[in-house]
Amino acid sequence: MDLKIPPVMKTGLLIRRPAAQVFEAFADPAITTRFWFSKSSGRLEPGAKVRWDWEMYGAGSDVEVKAVEPASRILITWGYAGAATEVEWRFEPRGDQTFVTITHSGFTGSADEQVAAALDSMQGFSLTLAGCKALLEHGVELSIVRDVHPDALVEGWRG
Repeated sequence: MDLKIPPVMKTGLLIRRPAAQVFEAFADPAITTRFWFSKSSGRLEPGAKVRWDWEMYGAGSDVEVKAVEPASRILITWGYAGAATEVEWRFEPRGDQTFVTITHSGFTGSADEQVAAALDSMQGFSLTLAGCKALLEHGVELSIVRDVHPDALVEGWRG
């Protein structure tokens, strides 16, 4: 079966905090490392090239920041040459709350591989949003990203 339309992953969640605070949770690695990746080489700023690592899995990705609109939008590409994908965060203010939408596109490979990548992305970004929500609304670090693949953890990692 051939795909007529390439898959695009889109997920969202209401976070009961102001847009500027939710935006910072994704732009500032000192906050993001509390609910998503374990290490970052820098803040998400226009034109920045940073490295994100998930040390618990021995994995990482190079990230290129394409656009930043404070408290409103972040656009990045990540991955590796020839298979980089695009991720966009939108922060929609709703009074003192924010609806965050994440869209991930540009999957490559066979139709089956593209669909599998989009589904994997849906799980990952949905869990990331849930972790962010728990942290910002309740001050709880769920370790949700670390715990989604316990059999893949790097032996001896203590995050």
